[in-house]
Amino acid sequence: MSAPRRALVADLAQALRDLVAPLLGSHAGRSHASAGHGGDVTFAIDAEAEALLAGFVAAHAPSLAFYSEDRGLVTPADGDAEAVLVVDPIDGTRPAMAGFEAACVSVALAPLRDGAPLDSSGPTMGDVTFGCVVEIKSGARFLAERGGGLESTAPVSLSSNTLLERLFWTYGFRGRPARELVEVLGELIDASSVGGATFDLGSACFDMTRVLTGQLDAYVDPGPLMIERVPAVRTAFERVGHGRVLNNSPYDLAAATLCLREGGAIVSDAAGRPLDDRPLLGAGVDYQMSVLASANSVLHERLRHSLDEGIERLRAIVPPPSGASLTRGD
Repeated sequence: MSAPRRALVADLAQALRDLVAPLLGSHAGRSHASAGHGGDVTFAIDAEAEALLAGFVAAHAPSLAFYSEDRGLVTPADGDAEAVLVVDPIDGTRPAMAGFEAACVSVALAPLRDGAPLDSSGPTMGDVTFGCVVEIKSGARFLAERGGGLESTAPVSLSSNTLLERLFWTYGFRGRPARELVEVLGELIDASSVGGATFDLGSACFDMTRVLTGQLDAYVDPGPLMIERVPAVRTAFERVGHGRVLNNSPYDLAAATLCLREGGAIVSDAAGRPLDDRPLLGAGVDYQMSVLASANSVLHERLRHSLDEGIERLRAIVPPPSGASLTRGD
């Protein structure tokens, strides 16, 4: 069963890439189609990719369920699934619409244990057995099997840098309140602004796989940890997200996380906790995950410490709601 499922994940990712690649930079793809299941805007280019996804699964894997950003969970006609595909047909829709290279297809597969429900109490990030990330513009592919290593058409060369002042790293502002995010990341931004570099590239999958290629040392996304540790900041996230909280969901991270782990990188949440026990199926604030991805363990610990200090700075400037407890998160 392993080889066919590995091939299915790779073939689906490639089919989605082949559909979207000619549309890169198309202004027609910028029209708004709807609001996606995860709360973000669904653009026309997303809608085309979602239609291909549904058709591909129906034709090639009718016994599998799938979960995507725009459709949520789709189950087989008989309701009995052997496994679930977790798919982001275009991670980095905005770079894709602009014709930039920072846009990827992400496909992950998790088998379902006997009797496991297809909901938030079902499969977890640790159940993902295959993950594939394909760069839409270049076609470069990262394909991982849990315990079986990483296969990549791009050179994999993890950075040995451990110094924050020489850090080449990335983060994302989409849906995040800028002032509050910079309060958390500001010391890192300042430390690396001359001897290193910071980037907002617009795709979590592209950001994370840059750690594998050695182009970047780290990817840092503290959004959900900010809300966990300083609950009053959620109002600022909802203001920017037009009433929604827009951070990374499992479909953004499942494939890339497995690729990085099998490629030797370090991945945790922004507090240093493993992601394995987090639900694989779901969107919205209860399912979103902060991420800290680093090329080596020494750098990872230094970044985690810097984020802890940044959260404390945020706590000092965001007053708690009236009557709220000042108890800290874990």
